Amino acid sequence: MKRLFSATQNSLRGLRDGFATEPALRDELVLLVVAVPAAFFLSPSAAWFAAMIGAVLVVLAVEFLNTAVEKLADHVTREQNKDIRRIKDFGSAAVFCALCLTGLVWLLAIAVRCGWL
Repeated sequence: MKRLFSATQNSLRGLRDGFATEPALRDELVLLVVAVPAAFFLSPSAAWFAAMIGAVLVVLAVEFLNTAVEKLADHVTREQNKDIRRIKDFGSAAVFCALCLTGLVWLLAIAVRCGWL
């Protein structure tokens, strides 16, 4: 039980620090806050609602991981380094893929809701 409590504290501290210091994380938090009521009205069913909000949460999770990689890379060296630039680009590409997934889920949900599919 103590381990679970400690893990929860660490997670909450990570959320707080991330949102306090990282503009991209704040942007995606705003996206989540807007998405919840929007999905409530746009989702064709409860399963679609879960998929729509889940996709946004995936974006947020991938952005947290990307931020962690970038912070670690900056800690290693601030100098221009081809390999570190590539690593950061990989993280950025992962966020892009998550955003594409979210867009696809939302477009399909809207298409189903409107009767286009």
